[in-house]
This record gives sequence, structure tokens and C-alpha cells, in this order.
Amino acid sequence: MDLSNLEPGLALLAASDASSFGAIAWLFWKQREQHERALAKAHEINLRETRDLAARLADFKLEIARNYASIAYLKDVENRLTAHLLRIEAKLDASPIADARS
Repeated sequence: MDLSNLEPGLALLAASDASSFGAIAWLFWKQREQHERALAKAHEINLRETRDLAARLADFKLEIARNYASIAYLKDVENRLTAHLLRIEAKLDASPIADARS
């Protein structure tokens, strides 16, 4: 296409379209940079708050264990768990799979 044959109005329109597209591309690029920075900042804040929340939860669990769980209750739970694990062990020892491995 011979650009010298373009009408002046059409050439001006083409030039203004090109500059408009350039401006729109620049705006998109700047907007993307701003969004990436905001996302990174939100990610950092989220990580910090998650760590703080985990620490507070651990402190709360420790406080509950110290103040609300009695030693007798803990020993009872331990005895029940041990008894259950011993029953499981006995069942595994008596199973056909254990006999086949021997």
C-alpha cells in the first residue's frame, strides 16, 4: 500500500489510533504492575497474620491444656489409647497376613 496516496484525514486518524493504542497498552501495563504489587503486599500480610494466628492458637491450646485438662483425665485417655493399640496389635498378630509373612 502506498502511504503517500492516503488522504490527510485518514493519515491523521491512523496516527491517532496508533498513539491511542500505545496509551492504552501503557495504562494496562501500569495497572498490572500496581495489581502485582498490591497482590504481593496482600500475600505478605496474609502470611504474617497466618503465623500470628497459628502462634495464638498454640498459646490457647497450651492454656487449655494447663487449666482445663486434669492429670487424671489425661491418664485415663492414655490408658484407653494404650489398651486400644494393644487390641489392634493382637488382631494384627493373629491375622492371616501376619502368618503368611512369617
